[in-house]
Amino acid sequence: MTQTRPVLDIPIFHKIYDLYKLLHAYHQRIPKAERYTLWQKCENTTLALLEALIETSHRKGEERTAVLYTISHRLDLLKVLIRLAKDTRTIDNQQYLAIQSMIHEIGKMIGGWIKSVPH
Repeated sequence: MTQTRPVLDIPIFHKIYDLYKLLHAYHQRIPKAERYTLWQKCENTTLALLEALIETSHRKGEERTAVLYTISHRLDLLKVLIRLAKDTRTIDNQQYLAIQSMIHEIGKMIGGWIKSVPH
C-alpha cells in the first residue's frame, strides 16, 4: 500500500501558495480603481485554487479527477484575469511575465496530475 503525502507537502501546493504571495506583494502597487475589483478577483481565484487543492486530498479516483479539472478551469480563469490586468495596465509587462510563468508551471503540474490519476 502506498502512502500519499499530505497536500501541504506537495510541490504544486507550494507553487500556488507562492503565486498568492506574489499577487499579494503587488497589491499595494495596483491602481486603487482595480485593487478591489479585478485584482481582488485574481487574489480570490488563487485562494480558491488553494482551497480546491486541499479538497483533492480528501477525494479518490473520479472524485479527485473532478476536483483537479475544477482547479484547471480556475487556473484558466486566472490566466484570463491576469491578461486582462495587463491589457488594462493594472500590472506592467514584467509583473505579467512573472505571474504567467508561475501559472504556466502550475498548469503543467495540474495536467501531469490529471494524467496520473487512474480513471
